[in-house]
Amino acid sequence: MELKLMMEKLGAPQTHLGLKNMIKEVDEDFDGKLSFREFLLIFRRAAAGELQEESGLMALARLSEINVSTEGVMGAKDFFEAKMQALSLGSKFEAEIREEKEERKRQEEEKKERQAAFKQLQSTFCS
Repeated sequence: MELKLMMEKLGAPQTHLGLKNMIKEVDEDFDGKLSFREFLLIFRRAAAGELQEESGLMALARLSEINVSTEGVMGAKDFFEAKMQALSLGSKFEAEIREEKEERKRQEEEKKERQAAFKQLQSTFCS
């Protein structure tokens, strides 16, 4: 899901199958997930020309490429920190939305419980 969100934010959305193929291409431990090491492997393989041109991983490498010789090491650091901050903001919003949905669900359940208790109390007086 994180890879999907990152690709969307970079402006190169991928299909579910495309994402699976991207992961499979660098998944060294065959767990179906990208570790930090495997993530870095994408850029190493892109620099070595080992990725297919039409590969989603090549698109990822191109979209997040930074020229350290012109930006400097601090520029590269700032670039990736800004990318990570932008991604975490998206995650925060998603977490807030999820929390709001859960709160609404709890409120609905409480309302149903109160209505059931009221009906039970009402039936006691109406009998």
